[in-house]
Amino acid sequence: QVQLVESGGGLVQAGGSLRLSCAASGRTSSWYAMGWFRQAPGKERDFVAAITWSGGVTSYADSVKGRFTCSRDNAKNTVYLQLNSLKPEDTAVYSCAVALGPGGLGRVSTYDYWGQGTQVTVSS
Repeated sequence: QVQLVESGGGLVQAGGSLRLSCAASGRTSSWYAMGWFRQAPGKERDFVAAITWSGGVTSYADSVKGRFTCSRDNAKNTVYLQLNSLKPEDTAVYSCAVALGPGGLGRVSTYDYWGQGTQVTVSS
């Protein structure tokens, strides 16, 4: 069983920064990747970023490239998402997820376990 707990969300002004964390438990040696997704009210869950667990290869949605950075600390079983130059349209609940096997990093169906999410609100 895998448990994921996100933290670091909050209210920030446009142009500001936040750092999200996702602490994971479980047999991480068998994981393929961890990803971040976001969902705004009335919208579908969208891919934000992902990182492979062993090689550290990252992938980003076009809308966040150059502003967000995904990293991991294998020793702490934690993945981070640094959010810079935030915009009001970044407002959403951000959730992390674990993929046990290979697949498209941007696909919701690739991921097997999900956290509860943390709210990010960006004011204009």
